[in-house]
Amino acid sequence: MAATLIDGKALAAKLKQEVRAGAEALPRKPGLAVILVGDNPASRVYVTSKRKDCEECGFYSEEYALPASTSRKELLDLVAGLNGRTDIDGILVQLPLPRGLDEREVLLAIDPAKDVDCFHPYNVGQLTIGAPLFQPCTPGGVMEMLQEYGIDPAGKRCVVLGRSNIVGKPMALLLLHAHGTVVMCHSKTPDLKELAASADILVSAVGKTGLVTADMVKEGAVVIDVAMNRNEAGKLCGDVCFAEAAEKAAYITPVPGGVGPMTRAMLMKNTLTAAKLHQGVKS
Repeated sequence: MAATLIDGKALAAKLKQEVRAGAEALPRKPGLAVILVGDNPASRVYVTSKRKDCEECGFYSEEYALPASTSRKELLDLVAGLNGRTDIDGILVQLPLPRGLDEREVLLAIDPAKDVDCFHPYNVGQLTIGAPLFQPCTPGGVMEMLQEYGIDPAGKRCVVLGRSNIVGKPMALLLLHAHGTVVMCHSKTPDLKELAASADILVSAVGKTGLVTADMVKEGAVVIDVAMNRNEAGKLCGDVCFAEAAEKAAYITPVPGGVGPMTRAMLMKNTLTAAKLHQGVKS
């Protein structure tokens, strides 16, 4: 059986068109501020791509590229200033931060109504009780993909590999809110292969090339590969051994071109949601 490819790139383009239409209907453009501290090459690529996404969606955007030597006070003062601006709806601080800067302190400083990454504890709490203001970008993108392809988690066994605050934990919560039966696995899980092989929906967000082999995929399963790794040849890949898993799965995401584009599109959707909130427009 050859799996159906879940085309995140096409779906992201569709979602960004919808976001642009929503932005054009507002009294003013949604505004997104992105803060990059230091010279992490991967972070620079992400920030550049987000600027392009803003242009596609008709947003106003600002970028703050700060040196690695930026002090705690300078960064917190910048965030405080952006919190107070009426033309900025979303604030994104690109992680990781250089040593000496406390990521938690910086994220706590962002106004929860402008926390379009959904990292602030207030927004995490809202997600936990099933009343999120924003969808966490990567897990939210996965849920959009499932919906687009008519895959309902209700009543299905959903296995999440990885327990990070950014992907694993919120992914499990969103699947749980969609009435899936959720199992979370991590580095201390003793029967990882057996649990993965029992999944109707398998989400891998570990960051380990070749982790998910064919014997860990149930016949007819949905396989979502969130990871973005590089193999020995330097080629982008995920956690899943794609070719062999695709022979057993009913649906599977590629890397690249799967979850990645949806993560970026969800950031745009969250910024639009924030702009509607700030402008008193009902969603």
